[in-house]
Amino acid sequence: MGAGRGAVSTGGGWLPQRHPTGDFFICDILDALPKDDLASMEHPIFSLSTRADLRVLSYARNGVTVTVTPSVRGRATLFDKDILIYCISQLMAALNGGRPVGRTLHLRAHDLLVATNRETSGDGYRRLVEAFERLAGTRITTNIATAEIEETTGFGLIEAWQILRRSRGGRMVSVRVTLAEWLYRAVLAKSVLTLSRDYFRLRKPLERRVYELARKHCGQQPEWRISLGVLAQKTGSASPLRVFRRMIRDMIEADHLPDYTLAEEPGDIIRVRPRRVALAPGEGPRPTPEALDAARALLPGADVHALEAEWRGYWARSGRPRLRSPDAAFLGWVRKRG
Repeated sequence: MGAGRGAVSTGGGWLPQRHPTGDFFICDILDALPKDDLASMEHPIFSLSTRADLRVLSYARNGVTVTVTPSVRGRATLFDKDILIYCISQLMAALNGGRPVGRTLHLRAHDLLVATNRETSGDGYRRLVEAFERLAGTRITTNIATAEIEETTGFGLIEAWQILRRSRGGRMVSVRVTLAEWLYRAVLAKSVLTLSRDYFRLRKPLERRVYELARKHCGQQPEWRISLGVLAQKTGSASPLRVFRRMIRDMIEADHLPDYTLAEEPGDIIRVRPRRVALAPGEGPRPTPEALDAARALLPGADVHALEAEWRGYWARSGRPRLRSPDAAFLGWVRKRG
């Protein structure tokens, strides 16, 4: 069984689940799942390379132009993007909880590493510093619209970052991050989508990028089709089309993507479909009868047992996270659905 179906295998193309027993985030399933902004899911801002990528990327499609200029340390990578996903997730959790938010976040470095399935060793902290440097140094010029505002502007992926304190052993303990205005505006407008937690276990950058595109364009629709050439452009791949085709075929064979399956169709067309998640009898969280009564009050006339089944499927597709309060998570989901 592929890990995209809920397994926690450490083999093949999957990274090990480094923190399987801990709470990934402070909050429960509704507010704390990884969130990604729509603009960077749609456009190839981040590098697919795992080495220093010093190329200037120029991208234009459907009236949107993007130029990404790296610093001397290289363009920010899809793995560096984990930091932004974590920041967006924390902001959305605060917004959904009615707490005040701002562009500057104070984060515990250890929480960030655990939430994004990274090592908490000294090397893990060192790589985190390098990621901050690439994010701050990468510059973008674009007319991407966020919150229905279009402007041509230049900015970094993060405006500033600072290590506030180091432990006696030299590791960072907490950091302060100031997000770019465009990204913060996207969060306030809730122009974000929820990702599977297994996103952080995808080993290959191209798999992460294709998953982002599948999540944005397919969602829960029955299927989404895209030509291989357009997919290559949207991923930001620099490989020749014949090489990109082989990489996609390898991805289809490996079948690692959370939530989605890929298939090749005649004419260099790639078809994306959501996975159907099956729960074993008794598997997964169940709300109490009191929570079901509360759901009836929130959505009068709704079949609460059908809602429960839908929510449990949502929980499974989201990586089967541990819930501190299934009732609170279920009712939060019902409120958002209503």
